[in-house]
Amino acid sequence: MNVYAISDLHLSGKSDKPMDVFGAGWENHFEKIKCDWNAKVSEEDIVLVCGDISWGTVLEEGLYDLHSLKDLKGKKIFIRGNHDYWWNGISKLRAAAPSPDFFFLQNDCVKFGNVIICGSRGWTCPGSADYTEHDEKLYKREAQRFKLCFGQVEKVREEGDKVLAMVHYPPFSAKSPSTLFTSIFEENGVEKVIFGHIHGENYFPFRTVKNGIEYILTSCDKVGFSLQKIL
Repeated sequence: MNVYAISDLHLSGKSDKPMDVFGAGWENHFEKIKCDWNAKVSEEDIVLVCGDISWGTVLEEGLYDLHSLKDLKGKKIFIRGNHDYWWNGISKLRAAAPSPDFFFLQNDCVKFGNVIICGSRGWTCPGSADYTEHDEKLYKREAQRFKLCFGQVEKVREEGDKVLAMVHYPPFSAKSPSTLFTSIFEENGVEKVIFGHIHGENYFPFRTVKNGIEYILTSCDKVGFSLQKIL
């Protein structure tokens, strides 16, 4: 069983949001992703999708884009991104999932063999440009959500298990190398953290190790629209 990851698919099957307005590299970007996905992934593998899945604004639009992933191989694990406005009500979303191989994380985790995966959206970290009191509130709320996630992790964790954490926003920045998120990951023995959100010319290290944890950026345009192997 291999684990791969990608994020920020920004699918727009039911909305007028063509991604090629952000540059020629985005032309037919989903076809590039599918080609790479089909070349790498087997039915036994896992693919983590770290948010900003669809430009849809209501559940039906999001589901339309999710259906375009249905025939791709592997188990698909999703977290919500800042643009996933269609993700509204986890029970309804799970009930409407296009396939039993779709898993949506919200304050919880899933386990396959000796791999446990948890995740939440995260938020802008202190030190970021234009950080406000409102951001501080959401930052602390997302940290609490990760604590709920790890409460569920401990219920299923056994000796030798590997724990992966998914988060949409970068969990640290150059001005905030240590955050509530990184502290929670360290306290709970996370092996790897997978995230997205960063696009274009914005710099962020693709893979970096901090206090024994590997942090991996998987925004699709930053990784050439190819899945990144995690495990």
